[in-house]
Amino acid sequence: MQQSKKQTVTSIINSKGNKKLSMITAYDALFSNLFDGEVDFILVGDSLNMSFGGNSDTLGISMENMIYHTKAVCNGAKNTFIICDMPFGTYIDKDNAFKNAMKVYQETSADAVKVEGGVSKAHIVKHLTDNSIAVVGHIGLMPQNVRSEGGYKIKGKDAQNIQELIEDAQAIEEAGAFCIVLEGVKPDAAKLITEAVNVPIIGIGAGLDVDGQVLVWSDMLGFFDEFKPKFVRKYLDGASIVRQSVQQYVQDVSDQSFPSSDEIY
Repeated sequence: MQQSKKQTVTSIINSKGNKKLSMITAYDALFSNLFDGEVDFILVGDSLNMSFGGNSDTLGISMENMIYHTKAVCNGAKNTFIICDMPFGTYIDKDNAFKNAMKVYQETSADAVKVEGGVSKAHIVKHLTDNSIAVVGHIGLMPQNVRSEGGYKIKGKDAQNIQELIEDAQAIEEAGAFCIVLEGVKPDAAKLITEAVNVPIIGIGAGLDVDGQVLVWSDMLGFFDEFKPKFVRKYLDGASIVRQSVQQYVQDVSDQSFPSSDEIY
Protein backbone atom coordinates (compact mmCIF):
# COMPACT_ATOMS: atom_id res chain seq x y z
CA MET A 1 0.00 0.00 0.00
CA GLN A 2 1.44 3.35 -1.02
CA GLN A 3 1.86 6.19 1.45
CA SER A 4 -0.45 9.11 0.79
CA LYS A 5 2.04 11.93 1.26
CA LYS A 6 5.74 12.47 0.65
CA GLN A 7 7.82 12.90 3.79
CA THR A 8 9.46 16.25 4.60
CA VAL A 9 12.31 17.16 6.94
CA THR A 10 9.72 18.31 9.50
CA SER A 11 7.55 15.19 9.25
CA ILE A 12 10.63 12.98 9.54
CA ILE A 13 11.75 14.71 12.73
CA ASN A 14 8.20 14.58 14.13
CA SER A 15 7.99 10.85 13.45
CA LYS A 16 10.44 10.09 16.27
CA GLY A 17 8.57 8.12 18.89
CA ASN A 18 5.44 7.98 16.72
CA LYS A 19 6.26 5.58 13.86
CA LYS A 20 9.10 3.44 12.57
CA LEU A 21 10.70 4.77 9.40
CA SER A 22 11.73 2.63 6.43
CA MET A 23 14.59 3.42 4.05
CA ILE A 24 15.84 1.48 1.03
CA THR A 25 18.61 2.19 -1.47
CA ALA A 26 18.05 2.63 -5.20
CA TYR A 27 20.34 3.55 -8.07
CA ASP A 28 18.09 3.87 -11.13
CA ALA A 29 14.66 4.99 -12.29
CA LEU A 30 13.34 1.46 -12.80
CA PHE A 31 13.72 0.28 -9.22
CA SER A 32 13.08 3.66 -7.60
CA ASN A 33 9.72 3.71 -9.39
CA LEU A 34 8.89 0.33 -7.84
CA PHE A 35 9.80 1.63 -4.39
CA ASP A 36 8.13 5.03 -4.87
CA GLY A 37 5.57 5.82 -2.20
CA GLU A 38 6.15 2.50 -0.44
CA VAL A 39 9.00 3.60 1.85
CA ASP A 40 9.73 6.80 3.76
CA PHE A 41 13.11 7.44 2.12
CA ILE A 42 15.14 6.29 -0.84
CA LEU A 43 18.89 6.53 -0.34
CA VAL A 44 21.08 6.80 -3.42
CA GLY A 45 23.92 5.15 -1.55
CA ASP A 46 27.58 5.10 -2.45
CA SER A 47 27.07 1.35 -1.93
CA LEU A 48 26.28 1.43 -5.66
CA ASN A 49 30.05 1.33 -6.19
CA MET A 50 29.90 -2.23 -4.84
CA SER A 51 26.48 -3.64 -5.71
CA PHE A 52 26.14 -1.81 -9.05
CA GLY A 53 29.79 -1.32 -10.03
CA GLY A 54 31.24 -4.59 -8.73
CA ASN A 55 33.98 -2.92 -6.68
CA SER A 56 35.29 -4.05 -3.28
CA ASP A 57 34.36 -0.91 -1.33
CA THR A 58 32.52 2.41 -1.66
CA LEU A 59 35.53 4.67 -1.96
CA GLY A 60 35.95 4.91 -5.73
CA ILE A 61 32.61 6.47 -6.69
CA SER A 62 32.77 10.04 -8.02
CA MET A 63 30.50 13.01 -7.40
CA GLU A 64 29.56 12.94 -11.09
CA ASN A 65 28.44 9.30 -10.85
CA MET A 66 26.44 9.98 -7.70
CA ILE A 67 24.68 12.86 -9.42
CA TYR A 68 23.98 10.72 -12.50
CA HIS A 69 22.35 7.99 -10.41
CA THR A 70 20.52 10.47 -8.18
CA LYS A 71 18.98 12.10 -11.27
CA ALA A 72 17.77 8.69 -12.42
CA VAL A 73 16.29 7.85 -9.03
CA CYS A 74 14.53 11.22 -8.84
CA ASN A 75 13.07 10.59 -12.29
CA GLY A 76 11.59 7.31 -11.09
CA ALA A 77 10.40 8.32 -7.63
CA LYS A 78 8.34 11.50 -7.49
CA ASN A 79 6.57 10.76 -4.20
CA THR A 80 9.41 9.69 -1.91
CA PHE A 81 12.02 11.64 0.06
CA ILE A 82 15.38 11.10 -1.71
CA ILE A 83 18.83 11.31 -0.14
CA CYS A 84 22.12 11.44 -2.05
CA ASP A 85 25.26 10.05 -0.44
CA MET A 86 28.23 12.41 -0.49
CA PRO A 87 31.07 10.19 -1.74
CA PHE A 88 34.49 9.78 -0.20
CA GLY A 89 36.70 12.86 -0.57
CA THR A 90 33.93 15.30 -1.49
CA TYR A 91 33.52 16.89 1.95
CA ILE A 92 37.07 17.10 3.28
CA ASP A 93 36.41 20.69 4.33
CA LYS A 94 33.35 22.89 4.53
CA ASP A 95 33.99 24.72 1.26
CA ASN A 96 34.35 21.52 -0.77
CA ALA A 97 31.35 20.05 1.01
CA PHE A 98 29.19 23.06 0.15
CA LYS A 99 30.38 23.16 -3.47
CA ASN A 100 29.58 19.48 -3.99
CA ALA A 101 26.30 19.53 -2.07
CA MET A 102 25.21 22.52 -4.15
CA LYS A 103 25.86 20.45 -7.29
CA VAL A 104 23.52 17.79 -5.94
CA TYR A 105 20.80 20.36 -5.27
CA GLN A 106 21.26 22.22 -8.55
CA GLU A 107 21.50 19.16 -10.82
CA THR A 108 19.03 16.78 -9.16
CA SER A 109 15.76 16.85 -7.23
CA ALA A 110 17.28 15.20 -4.15
CA ASP A 111 15.81 16.35 -0.85
CA ALA A 112 18.96 15.89 1.24
CA VAL A 113 22.56 14.71 1.27
CA LYS A 114 24.21 12.21 3.62
CA VAL A 115 27.59 12.73 5.28
CA GLU A 116 29.62 10.17 7.24
CA GLY A 117 31.18 11.35 10.52
CA GLY A 118 30.35 12.60 13.98
CA VAL A 119 32.13 15.22 16.10
CA SER A 120 34.87 15.61 13.48
CA LYS A 121 32.33 16.46 10.76
CA ALA A 122 29.92 18.55 12.82
CA HIS A 123 31.36 21.84 11.51
CA ILE A 124 30.76 20.62 7.95
CA VAL A 125 27.19 19.58 8.73
CA LYS A 126 26.59 23.01 10.28
CA HIS A 127 28.00 24.83 7.25
CA LEU A 128 25.72 22.86 4.94
CA THR A 129 22.59 23.29 7.06
CA ASP A 130 23.35 27.00 7.57
CA ASN A 131 23.29 27.25 3.77
CA SER A 132 19.94 25.50 3.26
CA ILE A 133 21.26 21.98 2.56
CA ALA A 134 19.32 19.29 4.45
CA VAL A 135 21.74 16.75 5.94
CA VAL A 136 21.43 13.15 7.09
CA GLY A 137 24.30 12.07 9.32
CA HIS A 138 25.97 8.66 9.40
CA ILE A 139 27.90 7.34 12.41
CA GLY A 140 29.01 4.00 13.85
CA LEU A 141 30.52 1.71 11.24
CA MET A 142 31.35 4.08 8.41
CA PRO A 143 32.13 2.31 5.11
CA GLN A 144 34.28 5.20 3.91
CA ASN A 145 36.69 4.37 6.76
CA VAL A 146 37.15 0.75 5.67
CA ARG A 147 40.75 1.14 4.54
CA SER A 148 41.90 3.36 7.40
CA GLU A 149 40.34 0.98 9.96
CA GLY A 150 41.46 -2.19 8.20
CA GLY A 151 37.98 -3.55 7.61
CA TYR A 152 34.38 -3.17 8.73
CA LYS A 153 34.47 -2.92 12.54
CA ILE A 154 31.39 -3.29 14.74
CA LYS A 155 31.01 -0.34 17.12
CA GLY A 156 29.57 0.18 20.60
CA LYS A 157 31.35 -2.72 22.28
CA ASP A 158 32.53 -0.82 25.36
CA ALA A 159 31.50 2.11 27.52
CA GLN A 160 34.07 4.51 26.06
CA ASN A 161 33.04 3.86 22.48
CA ILE A 162 29.35 4.12 23.38
CA GLN A 163 29.97 7.52 24.94
CA GLU A 164 31.91 8.61 21.84
CA LEU A 165 29.01 7.54 19.62
CA ILE A 166 26.51 9.44 21.78
CA GLU A 167 28.70 12.53 21.48
CA ASP A 168 28.92 12.01 17.72
CA ALA A 169 25.14 11.83 17.42
CA GLN A 170 24.58 14.87 19.63
CA ALA A 171 27.21 16.91 17.79
CA ILE A 172 25.71 16.41 14.33
CA GLU A 173 22.17 16.86 15.67
CA GLU A 174 23.24 20.20 17.17
CA ALA A 175 24.87 21.05 13.83
CA GLY A 176 21.52 20.61 12.10
CA ALA A 177 21.30 17.02 10.87
CA PHE A 178 17.61 16.06 10.84
CA CYS A 179 18.21 12.30 10.79
CA ILE A 180 21.13 9.95 11.48
CA VAL A 181 22.03 6.56 9.99
CA LEU A 182 23.58 4.30 12.63
CA GLU A 183 25.45 1.36 11.13
CA GLY A 184 27.03 -1.74 12.64
CA VAL A 185 26.45 -0.88 16.30
CA LYS A 186 25.65 -3.25 19.17
CA PRO A 187 21.93 -3.10 20.03
CA ASP A 188 22.38 -1.92 23.63
CA ALA A 189 24.57 0.93 22.42
CA ALA A 190 22.12 1.79 19.63
CA LYS A 191 19.31 2.10 22.18
CA LEU A 192 21.31 4.58 24.27
CA ILE A 193 22.28 6.61 21.21
CA THR A 194 18.66 6.72 20.01
CA GLU A 195 17.52 7.97 23.42
CA ALA A 196 20.24 10.63 23.51
CA VAL A 197 18.99 12.66 20.54
CA ASN A 198 15.73 14.19 19.35
CA VAL A 199 16.10 13.27 15.68
CA PRO A 200 15.34 9.84 14.21
CA ILE A 201 18.07 7.20 14.23
CA ILE A 202 17.88 4.86 11.23
CA GLY A 203 19.64 1.60 11.93
CA ILE A 204 21.43 -0.87 9.72
CA GLY A 205 22.79 -3.75 11.73
CA ALA A 206 21.89 -1.85 14.92
CA GLY A 207 18.98 -3.84 16.37
CA LEU A 208 15.35 -2.94 17.06
CA ASP A 209 15.59 -0.01 19.47
CA VAL A 210 16.12 2.63 16.79
CA ASP A 211 13.61 4.80 14.95
CA GLY A 212 13.77 2.98 11.62
CA GLN A 213 15.72 0.65 9.36
CA VAL A 214 17.62 0.84 6.07
CA LEU A 215 18.69 -1.96 3.73
CA VAL A 216 20.47 -2.12 0.40
CA TRP A 217 17.87 -3.17 -2.17
CA SER A 218 20.02 -5.83 -3.86
CA ASP A 219 20.72 -7.46 -0.48
CA MET A 220 17.12 -7.56 0.73
CA LEU A 221 15.76 -8.73 -2.63
CA GLY A 222 18.41 -11.41 -3.05
CA PHE A 223 20.11 -10.10 -6.18
CA PHE A 224 23.54 -10.04 -4.56
CA ASP A 225 24.24 -13.60 -3.44
CA GLU A 226 28.03 -13.69 -3.12
CA PHE A 227 27.83 -12.55 0.51
CA LYS A 228 24.93 -11.98 2.91
CA PRO A 229 25.60 -9.69 5.89
CA LYS A 230 24.21 -10.99 9.18
CA PHE A 231 21.80 -8.04 9.52
CA VAL A 232 20.13 -8.59 6.13
CA ARG A 233 16.75 -10.28 5.83
CA LYS A 234 16.22 -11.58 2.30
CA TYR A 235 12.65 -10.93 1.16
CA LEU A 236 13.06 -12.34 -2.36
CA ASP A 237 15.36 -14.86 -4.03
CA GLY A 238 15.92 -12.44 -6.87
CA ALA A 239 19.10 -13.92 -8.31
CA SER A 240 17.59 -17.39 -8.68
CA ILE A 241 14.39 -16.03 -10.21
CA VAL A 242 16.34 -14.05 -12.82
CA ARG A 243 18.65 -16.95 -13.66
CA GLN A 244 15.71 -19.33 -14.05
CA SER A 245 13.89 -16.84 -16.27
CA VAL A 246 16.95 -16.34 -18.50
CA GLN A 247 17.47 -20.10 -18.74
CA GLN A 248 13.82 -20.53 -19.76
CA TYR A 249 14.21 -17.80 -22.40
CA VAL A 250 17.29 -19.54 -23.83
CA GLN A 251 15.39 -22.84 -23.93
CA ASP A 252 12.40 -21.22 -25.64
CA VAL A 253 14.66 -19.69 -28.29
CA SER A 254 16.44 -23.00 -28.78
CA ASP A 255 13.27 -25.07 -29.25
CA GLN A 256 11.55 -22.26 -31.22
CA SER A 257 8.63 -21.95 -28.85
CA PHE A 258 9.50 -18.23 -28.73
CA PRO A 259 8.23 -16.22 -30.46
CA SER A 260 4.77 -17.69 -30.71
CA SER A 261 2.09 -16.60 -33.17
CA ASP A 262 0.82 -14.12 -30.54
CA GLU A 263 4.27 -12.50 -30.42
CA ILE A 264 4.70 -11.88 -34.14
CA TYR A 265 3.48 -8.79 -36.05
